[in-house]
Amino acid sequence: MEADNSLKLVINNPRLDADLKKIALKVLENKRISFEEGVTLYEKGELGYLGVLANYIREKKNGNYTYFNRNFHIEPTNLCVYDCKFCSYSRLIKERSEGWEATMEEMLATIKKYDDEPVTEVHIVGGVLPQYNMQFYMDLFSAIKKHRPQLHVKALTPVEYHYIFKKAKVDYATGMRMMKDAGLESMPGGGAEIFHPEIREQIAKDKCNAEQWLAIHEEWHKLGMHSNATMLYGHIEGFHHRIDHMERLRQLQDKTGGFQTFIPLKFRNKDNQMSHIPEVSVIEDLRNYAIARIYLDNFQHIKAYWAMISRDTAQLSLGFGVDDIDGTLDDTTKIYSMAGAEEQNPAMTTQQLVELIKQVGRHPIERDTLYNVVTDYHDYQFEQTAPKSSYYSLPVVN
Repeated sequence: MEADNSLKLVINNPRLDADLKKIALKVLENKRISFEEGVTLYEKGELGYLGVLANYIREKKNGNYTYFNRNFHIEPTNLCVYDCKFCSYSRLIKERSEGWEATMEEMLATIKKYDDEPVTEVHIVGGVLPQYNMQFYMDLFSAIKKHRPQLHVKALTPVEYHYIFKKAKVDYATGMRMMKDAGLESMPGGGAEIFHPEIREQIAKDKCNAEQWLAIHEEWHKLGMHSNATMLYGHIEGFHHRIDHMERLRQLQDKTGGFQTFIPLKFRNKDNQMSHIPEVSVIEDLRNYAIARIYLDNFQHIKAYWAMISRDTAQLSLGFGVDDIDGTLDDTTKIYSMAGAEEQNPAMTTQQLVELIKQVGRHPIERDTLYNVVTDYHDYQFEQTAPKSSYYSLPVVN
């Protein structure tokens, strides 16, 4: 296997730093690296070295498969009671004239707009406002499932759940169970930002803290359900803050096994209160993906949002530990474009996604939210009739 040979060449390099050689040997032996070794990867690991280690792990876990899905977004509002310094998307209530507030009917109209499209997931996330309370979202989830039972509802972050549960005077366990009963099927990973209080207090002090974010995901996992996790990187945090963040996720994953995917989110500096902070380079993006793949040994998938980092960088990331580029027929989200992402109107056809993946020698798989295979595009030519979809699970490689 080429990844095995590349890793062995790295290990046998006589000029390799001793600390980096020790980490590479651990990767070869499928041993967990420590917190200190994670920081060392950031401080000493050059891009080529990190790519070899991350790709080795990626192919051990997921072979050559690269996943995408067909989803669309509903963003109820960009108005928010919180004032996160990094956010270009939200507006305070006093800035109502610059925002939007969708009604239940408008959201359901968006759902119905996709009735004839082969989408498998609706992703719902937005600002936090009092009128979008617990009953509102339970009614919304129920209405979606009644209209289109097979459409997977992935909705709301712990930031939103913490607020609405507190307002409804219910504990996390009760609240998550009620959401599940209403039709919620999985949770996205947003709102994590950086867990360490030293940074979180400066960039997002008003909303739920790290312990609350993790506790809500834990209660969801206890119900046998799955969720994702994110990390906002490339602003005022240090390398040890990134590892601290991933360490907390790794510990909860050891406990519950409920996380599916980790998604590093790049800080974009357009039109927010941190615009004076320069964005990190593409090289740092790729290093960060690779270190995430190496450190989070108990996460099956690492995802790159092409709409946030550009198609070219997402394509490059497939050689640095990433095995999922999210994908979509019509990504209606404004969160990234308002922050200055390269994709201002993010949309790719299935053919474009498949070709992007194939161009770097990877095997494209359209998945559903839970990583069941919808369509395998490995040998498909787009001049043919559309391939027949069939749901099944790929075997875990490792």
